[in-house]
Amino acid sequence: MQRVINKLGATLSASLALMLGVCATMAVFVATSRLEDDAVNLDFERRASLRTFTIQRGLEEAVQVLSVINHFYRTVGDPTREQFREFTTPLLERYPYVRAFSFQRFVAGQDRAVFEALRQGQVPGFGITVMDNGKLVPAPERPYYLAVDYIEPVKGNEAALGLDQSGNPSVMQALNSALQNGRPASSLPLRLAQSPPDQRGLLLMQPVYRGGQAGLEGSAQRSAMIGATAAVLQVTELVEKILSSAGLLEDREIGLRVHVGPRADEASLVFLHASEQTRSHGWGDLMGLASLFRQPSRSTTQFDVAGQTWHMEVSVPPHSVFADHYGSLLILVAGLLSSVLSAAYLRSISMRSRRVQRLVEEKTAELRHTNALLSDDIKARRQAESALLLRHQAIEASANATIILSAREPLYAIEYVNPAFGRITGYSAEEAVGKSIRFLEGRDSDPDGFEAVWMAMRDKREYNVVLRNYHKDGSELWNDFYIAPVKDERGAVTHFVAALYDITSMKRYEAELEFQASRDTLTGLINRHMLRHHLEQAIGNAERQKQALWVVFVDLDRFKFVNDTLGHKAGDTLLRTISGRLRAAVREADSVSRLGGDEFIMILPEQDELSLDTRSLQRIMDAVAAPITLGGHTLFMTCSIGVACYPADGTDGETLIKHADIAMYRGKQTGRNNFQFYTPAMNEQALERLRIEGDLRSALENNEFVLHYQPKVDLASGRVVGSEALIRWQHPQLGMVSPARFIGLAEETGLILPIGAWVLRTACAQCRQWQLDGHEGISVSVNLSVGQFLQKDLVSSIGDVLDDTGLPPASLELELTESLMMTDVEHAIGILNGLKELGVRLSIDDFGTGYSSLAYLKRFPIDVLKIDKSFVRDITSDADDAAITASIISLARHLKLKVIAEGVETDEQLDYLRHYGCDEIQGYLFSPPVAVDKFEQLLRQERISI
Repeated sequence: MQRVINKLGATLSASLALMLGVCATMAVFVATSRLEDDAVNLDFERRASLRTFTIQRGLEEAVQVLSVINHFYRTVGDPTREQFREFTTPLLERYPYVRAFSFQRFVAGQDRAVFEALRQGQVPGFGITVMDNGKLVPAPERPYYLAVDYIEPVKGNEAALGLDQSGNPSVMQALNSALQNGRPASSLPLRLAQSPPDQRGLLLMQPVYRGGQAGLEGSAQRSAMIGATAAVLQVTELVEKILSSAGLLEDREIGLRVHVGPRADEASLVFLHASEQTRSHGWGDLMGLASLFRQPSRSTTQFDVAGQTWHMEVSVPPHSVFADHYGSLLILVAGLLSSVLSAAYLRSISMRSRRVQRLVEEKTAELRHTNALLSDDIKARRQAESALLLRHQAIEASANATIILSAREPLYAIEYVNPAFGRITGYSAEEAVGKSIRFLEGRDSDPDGFEAVWMAMRDKREYNVVLRNYHKDGSELWNDFYIAPVKDERGAVTHFVAALYDITSMKRYEAELEFQASRDTLTGLINRHMLRHHLEQAIGNAERQKQALWVVFVDLDRFKFVNDTLGHKAGDTLLRTISGRLRAAVREADSVSRLGGDEFIMILPEQDELSLDTRSLQRIMDAVAAPITLGGHTLFMTCSIGVACYPADGTDGETLIKHADIAMYRGKQTGRNNFQFYTPAMNEQALERLRIEGDLRSALENNEFVLHYQPKVDLASGRVVGSEALIRWQHPQLGMVSPARFIGLAEETGLILPIGAWVLRTACAQCRQWQLDGHEGISVSVNLSVGQFLQKDLVSSIGDVLDDTGLPPASLELELTESLMMTDVEHAIGILNGLKELGVRLSIDDFGTGYSSLAYLKRFPIDVLKIDKSFVRDITSDADDAAITASIISLARHLKLKVIAEGVETDEQLDYLRHYGCDEIQGYLFSPPVAVDKFEQLLRQERISI
């Protein structure tokens, strides 16, 4: 009986619990669903109002900014295109939904041509146009035009420039409306010239009056109107940008239709944003729950902007019952389910409570004991795993390579490498595991280093060494290598752990510092410090081998000319080029050093299979003499070389360099572009040179210089027709000093400039005096030095001398050497043309001894070729010299140049020159250079017997 009562009690309690649960669930469900409906409607109205307000505010901002531009016109008057651009650019950046700002100007029909011509000076191709069937064509003749004069930005709106709006009723209606009410007015949607055919836009218009006048009315208002400012709005893009800037287009559920005009129909539709259909839960609708919820559909609003009515329709698609009522449905389902489960649970719990209680008591004791054991074991395992994981992560994260190697001989195979090993060596773990560490060894690695590592592993001890290995890509890899044994619990070595630190960058930095300390930064050649080291080594080797050694001192001729004319950057380029040529001109065993400036030192040791001879020096000179092109200028450089021999000229480096330097200066004194071997006499000459240099600085002030003149004789008439002015130095102690002893020194010290100026002025004054004395046809020739030729005021200074002395320009002949003009041909041609404009005559001295090019010769504005005496001396005995002389005379004849032969000393030479048609001659056959009084005696002779 008790069992039956227990069963009935369990059933009644379960039924009562079920009924109470269902009633409570339905009450909560209905209340929640009503609240959800209200929330959905309020949310829809809020979203619709937000879109209407956002669009209306954006449009009103566009109207306000147009008023700002119109106010700008009233303030400025009639701004320039640049002022319009500067004013509107910040506004376009601030209001990106405005397509463009423009100014449309009224142009009378009779002023159209002038207006277009003026604007074409600023905008090529500008013209007044109209839209005809979607294409821009020139506007027909009209009494007046409303043409787009300014538009910003121009890019993307080029088609609108010059567009005539006077024929557009919508635009003109908007302008008239703005004229009447004094506020900006909007046109109806229309096709924009700068937009595709399927896109429409609006023009916000506001009149602009002449001189910024305001407050006018009636006809005076229309008469003062010169045009209108406009804001160009591409409606679809405008609405889209306004909504996008507010983040409202991201809501795909809301649909939006925007119309502009008096009616909201398809013709006035300017923007459409369709909503996405919410997926329907059909099974919920089948249950009949959809009728329990209200669903919002659409909201329509209209407002006025700039005189046009805007209609906005906001809508949402029909929603499934589950779209907005998840909460109430969830409450319903959960409540019903909970009620059923609660009833079932009450019944089952009543039936099983006693049995469960007994089982729980039995298992509780067992679980307590088992849990205690498991807890201790889990804690110990977690601590061990955490420690192992930390060590593994530390090794994996290390910036240095960590390697674990087997202790098994003989391979000691790699068993593990961390990621840093791959970054440092380029080899992945798969490529390294199983191999010996010696797979990193290269052909020229240090074998002793690896052998020491192997011995340490065999001895099972720690070791540290610096190794040079190779990266996978073949690049050099320096590393600091540490290795240590790993022992097991019994103390036996089972593995080795190695740490590899990449020190390649440090090694490279050390090498770079060593290179910079021993190399010239400009040319890369060894510097002065390393030169001494190389020279000491070369002297030591030569002494041990009982062999000779040459120290060669190379100095570029006229290098200062390049720096002065082309600049130091070109000079640096020239030095780098010459350095490469010098390095290529000698043997691999030879050393080339830059001493400084344009000076180089070469060390040429004698070898068993390679003896020393002068052909090596000639190769060096030929390498320097090859043409060099810098900045469009072709240069022909030469060099002077001095050679000192070990042990004859010195047994230490300083002495050898000093003697080579003296020999080099001897080469410069003998005309440059040659090499000289040191002799003891050169040392005496160097001391004499120091003395002469000191006296030379005061010679001009003490009037120690005099001019001698060598006559030039015309072969046809036998008369003295000219002279060459040659300087002499009357030294107080040394007597008459030859120019060969001091001219080169004067050029090096810069004294050649004042000396040359004195020679030029003195010679011109003397020649003018001879002309005043009755020798009207006499002329004088003066040699120009390199320093004088490079003077920037050369032409003007010679003109001043001619003006001061009164000498006719045609009576002055300037002699220049071939090498001087060929150093920089283009520069030389410019100077020569300036001299020719003065009217002086130009002569190439020592013709045939330099690097002449016939292509350049015909470009030089010269008058005379002067055959060098080296050709004249042997014309009667040397067939080559005779042929060269005859060729020079023939060449001059064809180029319509005069020919003068210098150094004529015999009658045979005279006959040869006369036979081939030489014009003038000078030489000791007639007269050496003589003082002024003796030269005047020659002038008084009617004819010289020749």
